[in-house]
Amino acid sequence: MFEALSGKLTGVFERLRRRGALNETDVMEALREVRLALLDADVALPVVKDFIAKVRERAVGQEVLDSVSPGQQVVKIVNDVMVEALGGAGAVGLNLNAPAPIPILMVGLQGSGKTTTSGKIALRLSQRLRRKVLLASLDTQRPAAQLQLQQLAERAGVGSLPIVAGQTPLQIAARAMETARREVYDVVILDTAGRLSIDAALMEEVKQIRFATNPAETLLVVDAMTGQDAVNTAKAFNDAVGVTGIVMTRMDGDARGGAALSMRAVTGAPIKLTGSGEKLDALEDFHPERVAGRILGMGDVVGLVERAAETIDQAEAEKLARKMAKGTFDLEDFAAQLKQITKMGSLSSILGMLPGAAKLQQQIGDANLDQKMLRRQAAIISSMTAKERRTPDIIKASRKKRIAAGSGTTVQDVNRLLKQFDDMSGMMKRMNKLGQKGLMRHGLSALMPGGRRPF
Repeated sequence: MFEALSGKLTGVFERLRRRGALNETDVMEALREVRLALLDADVALPVVKDFIAKVRERAVGQEVLDSVSPGQQVVKIVNDVMVEALGGAGAVGLNLNAPAPIPILMVGLQGSGKTTTSGKIALRLSQRLRRKVLLASLDTQRPAAQLQLQQLAERAGVGSLPIVAGQTPLQIAARAMETARREVYDVVILDTAGRLSIDAALMEEVKQIRFATNPAETLLVVDAMTGQDAVNTAKAFNDAVGVTGIVMTRMDGDARGGAALSMRAVTGAPIKLTGSGEKLDALEDFHPERVAGRILGMGDVVGLVERAAETIDQAEAEKLARKMAKGTFDLEDFAAQLKQITKMGSLSSILGMLPGAAKLQQQIGDANLDQKMLRRQAAIISSMTAKERRTPDIIKASRKKRIAAGSGTTVQDVNRLLKQFDDMSGMMKRMNKLGQKGLMRHGLSALMPGGRRPF
């Protein structure tokens, strides 16, 4: 999502670093390019002005112009101001500090992903915090909206309020709270109706529901793909009902990312969660410092480690590590490794969490970094016999044709997979031969054939 913005800012900072000593003109020129990059990324104009003013105030000073590494210092200042603009360091969790049943009110425009996000939050509270959650749809406008939330509740394994035809949103909200008290629920998630655009009827309905239920959280769900309009929506809802937190959906899309940078400044409410997929578990905490790091090309290694810890089977990973150490790594293990990687999400999203990812992606070129590639490789391995997976050396021309036909791929695809496996096996053997001390002495280049650099 932040790829274009990240690429432009990285280019600006690379030029700054190369100059060594900076004068005021250099800093002002760099800030002009930063301003243009932010505006191009759909960041609200008042937010851009405030951002540049803060950076200029800190950057045009003796401590930067005379510092040992002025280019790096400017990057640090931009990073610090960006973290502040996104809400300050550290994720802000949902406020559950209220007597049960705790009402959480979901508001937003139609199509922003409000109903799906309600299901995601319910699953998160149920699995991670062991809370008993009730989902209630107050949407009497959109056909089958209540049925959709009921189905999401079943998938998430949480309770849903029985549908009673003919009730108003206020009556449904009152019944949801009464049911939650009677059946001892911890949290009630109230999914309100949306409209295609902001209107008086929508705002009045949300105001009445908020007054009647007094929610601990009023979460505004906004689609990151809507750009500047998402900022206008946030301002309107905040003025009307007082938003306590924002959930940004479709963060895995190719939007310009400016809405995320503008939200905090426009509403004063923090972005608490982000959605990055249709699956119910595709919901993440929003860490301003990590997002700023990714925008500025510094990566998010902590986030990558957390994602790996959540998705990777530790016992399976340890088993693979032992086999690699012994040099007995085969195609069955390779398939298991591909499966583990697939659980972590798309390769592009994983690569985006690594420092210097933009430059790395340019060096890789037009490599197909999507799930289809992994699925294709898994299909090829599945089309092999157990003997072929354990001893890939026996796979010759006739076997390759059979495997390609069975997996719906080409012989070239099979050759490519076998080449990748050979490279990985060779790397494992060289790693075992070098040992830890040798690897530290010679670096990654020693693992590559002929001692060449990995990229």
